Amino acid sequence: MTPTIVLPLMIGGLYAAGVYLLLDRSLTRVLLGFLLLGNATNVLVLSAGGPAGLAPILGYSEPAEMNDPLPQALILTAIVITFGVAAFLLAMIHRSWRLAHNEAVGTDEEDRRVAARRALDADELDPDELAPDDRAAGHADSLPGDLEELADDVDLPAGSGSR
Repeated sequence: MTPTIVLPLMIGGLYAAGVYLLLDRSLTRVLLGFLLLGNATNVLVLSAGGPAGLAPILGYSEPAEMNDPLPQALILTAIVITFGVAAFLLAMIHRSWRLAHNEAVGTDEEDRRVAARRALDADELDPDELAPDDRAAGHADSLPGDLEELADDVDLPAGSGSR
């Protein structure tokens, strides 16, 4: 294999592995997939920058022999962004582990229930014809008879107004 085909194959392999890991429910695998995608993008930008040249310093080399500094600046920016998002994902993984001792994203039953409903256009939807469980919060049937008893905050007792 020639060097011109190795780099695109490596980039394609990194992208494929990154997307595969991103589609998993484990947040650790999502983090690894995101890191692979970031590295694949960095290698892609570097390879798109053209052949290596001399340092882009006037007086050090001729302008035709200089390397383009823009891809390198973009890669440094991408590294910082990837680091920030990776730190955020690590914080999510840590929080998930501390709360549930599990870092895998579970199935959302509400999403399954919504997906199982028959498709209706929003203009055709009448809240009065929906089952009580499918009605939006605050629908006339879901509110108690006396609205004065409702408090804005859970900690406040009912009927306590402004002080």
